[in-house]
Amino acid sequence: MCDMHIGSFGLKRKVNEREKERKVKEMDSNGVLMCLLLSAPIIYFLYRQWKREREGQLLPPSAGLELPVIGHMHLMGPLLHHTFHSFSLKHGPLFSVRFGSVPCVVASSPHIAKQLLQTNELAFNCRIETTAVKRLTYEASLAFAPYGEYWRFIKKLSMNQLLGSRSIQGFQHLRAKETRDFLGLLTRQARAHQPVNVTEELLKLTNNVISRMMLGEAEEAREVVRGVTQIFGEFNVSDFIWIFKKLDLQGFGKRIEDLFLKFDTLVERVISKREEMRRNPNPTPQTLNKDYQVRDFLDILLDCVQDHTSDVKINRVHIKALIMDFLTAGTDTTAISTEWALVELMKNPLLLEKAREEIDKVVGKKKVVEECDCQNMPFLQAIVKETFRLHPPVPLVSRRCVADCSVENYVIPENTLLFVNVWSMGRNPNYWDNPLEFRPERFLNINIGEGDSTGLIDVRGQHFQLLPFGSGRRMCPGINLAMQLVPALLAAIIQCFDFHVLDSNGEVLKGNNLVIDVTERPGLTAPRAQDLRCIPIERSNNNQILGF
Repeated sequence: MCDMHIGSFGLKRKVNEREKERKVKEMDSNGVLMCLLLSAPIIYFLYRQWKREREGQLLPPSAGLELPVIGHMHLMGPLLHHTFHSFSLKHGPLFSVRFGSVPCVVASSPHIAKQLLQTNELAFNCRIETTAVKRLTYEASLAFAPYGEYWRFIKKLSMNQLLGSRSIQGFQHLRAKETRDFLGLLTRQARAHQPVNVTEELLKLTNNVISRMMLGEAEEAREVVRGVTQIFGEFNVSDFIWIFKKLDLQGFGKRIEDLFLKFDTLVERVISKREEMRRNPNPTPQTLNKDYQVRDFLDILLDCVQDHTSDVKINRVHIKALIMDFLTAGTDTTAISTEWALVELMKNPLLLEKAREEIDKVVGKKKVVEECDCQNMPFLQAIVKETFRLHPPVPLVSRRCVADCSVENYVIPENTLLFVNVWSMGRNPNYWDNPLEFRPERFLNINIGEGDSTGLIDVRGQHFQLLPFGSGRRMCPGINLAMQLVPALLAAIIQCFDFHVLDSNGEVLKGNNLVIDVTERPGLTAPRAQDLRCIPIERSNNNQILGF
């Protein structure tokens, strides 16, 4: 009995000792785990510091004081291209900034822009994707999709069926109709001595043109377009500071969702309506819109959805993304460029009169100018180019570096963001005489420098002093449309009308008070901050020209 008791006691002691050992090991492992958890942020911080120091050695000179967490964001003004321009005057044409934890490089000279966008094009063939971009483009747009098979397929399809020279010519009658409707509105307002919001009406015109080309009918998407282009160009802290990634500090989330809901509702209705038309082989007048065309771009996209043999599969989301793409890219930029050109001519009446003389010489005084006439108007074309120089529709060309590359003896690491300041390059005195002066004559006979022969500067991405549409594979695909519509629309307006410009109180600006505000509004594009409101004045031969 005693032996059993002793044995039992010994067994208990062994169990207790094992339990103690287990607890000690558990405490040790917990301690190690706790140490790892506590040290992880420190290790991560040290790694980031090391990475920053390494990048700092590779990147171009920094543009001023960089603060912890936010980087250079405290130095940024509301108009990034203006801020970057002032930095370039101090730090040179190639410098670096940091938006939160994201390294960025800014180029402000044609020479460096050429190295980045042409020599190293493959290293910078992707766009910057923010929270707003990802949501509002359905992560499937032509403008922001990563370079790859899908992007190449959509680019080819868009150029062949919508934005190529042949397609643009095929839609000329739509642009002519919208232009005539716009001139009719100005005529009615002129005869009633009533003001016109020229900014809004130009947006309506360009929105209708793009909508009819894509969808076969006009759709009111101006508010969404303006909202999208504005939010694409604004800074969302959560996109750049990793500790705030899950937070919505500036209320961007609600704005993005509101815009998305408005657009998605509109485009869903359009697609559903078209699908119903396609299902009905004999549409009635009640179901067939008078503007419906048998083969517009929406039909082509819906055909792609049904094509199961294609290497790239297209679905409903892709269609929505492409509609968003072209509405935002084509509506805002074309209207903005036309308005800026009109404003510059209002500020320079001698240039306005010279442009009218050229129009009268080419088309006479009995018909409205047409797109085909504009190719015979070198001064008008020079006005458009000069407008693009001083007021590029997209002032910053943005890219994301996808592979380390060397530029100007610096190494730009992968995932660095690139901004080419097109707005600043148009004001570079090393390339332009009196760069702040609106002088279209500079484009009539100019040596383009940089080893090129004497000739006229083009806007198609080969002459890097002037990049209103970017350059390379990522160049804006809407260039053909813009170069048809902007000159013809501008020419028709100044051929038929003078304008009394109104101030913010609705008073006519006269004499010394005729100073038009040229302040810009923040966003992806660079429109005027204040809408252009005018009372149109018919010219003496308007009845003969328009027949109204």
